[in-house]
Amino acid sequence: MSAALQWIVNATPPPGDASPQSFGHPFDIGQLPGSVAQAIWRGSEVAQAGQSVVSSGWTALDAQLPGGGWPCNALTELLQPQPALCEWRLLSPALARLAAGGGHIPLVGPPKRPHAPGLVKLGITEKNIVWIAADTPAERLWSTEQLVKANPRGGAILAWLPQARAEQLRRLQVHAQSCDCPVFLFRPETAQLDASPAPLRVLTTLGPDWNLHVHLLKRKGALLDGPIVLSALPGTLASVLTPRLMHPNQLLASQPYLARYQTRAMNPVGRCRADLHPPGRLKSTQIQVD
Repeated sequence: MSAALQWIVNATPPPGDASPQSFGHPFDIGQLPGSVAQAIWRGSEVAQAGQSVVSSGWTALDAQLPGGGWPCNALTELLQPQPALCEWRLLSPALARLAAGGGHIPLVGPPKRPHAPGLVKLGITEKNIVWIAADTPAERLWSTEQLVKANPRGGAILAWLPQARAEQLRRLQVHAQSCDCPVFLFRPETAQLDASPAPLRVLTTLGPDWNLHVHLLKRKGALLDGPIVLSALPGTLASVLTPRLMHPNQLLASQPYLARYQTRAMNPVGRCRADLHPPGRLKSTQIQVD
């Protein structure tokens, strides 16, 4: 091993090469130009995003997101056990704020038809929603790429891309760097085992008592142990639920004879199916329980 390499390994100054005062002290980032200092972050700290961000509307979540919100000029990958389960409850505070400012929210290939009355309850009106009914993976990917290139300002792009490959995501990330609004990609929970170029990856699951459990799988900063618990009671239910039903998990725990109903709710034997006939009008509804 050379003398210079041995000096680096031992972290001791070479004899007669420099004064002892120049070693053993952490470098002051404040001595760098402002733009350079902002671009430097330590792996043990949450980075301060150089680009603009949009507040998530959750104080606990903003405290853990680089820059204090959902990033613009980059992809945000949201993973969940099944589509249309957590995305609206998680993103509605941020989307409502963008909609109030006149921003448009394109939806690329949502798994279910957008429910206009429910979106209005969340603060998102019909005029803010652009529904793109892309059925095949190629159509969804192409539509998302064109939207990101168009750079719609003041809103957000929501795309459901469960079958996107890593090279396709890299291409979207390159285009997203020139997009001034948040770009959210919804993918299945199993995708967390795959590599992704998205700077921010979030896994969201349902917790007890109307809570959301948010796991930060990837961010610019240290790994976060455990989930971020958000109290996400839907606003449409807050006015009709009794105080006991606000905490259903505690109610079941206090009444053991209801445990079998809790088990059945978690592992239902029957199915409830509603057959809706498009276009947009309910012709007949059939409820079937097996």
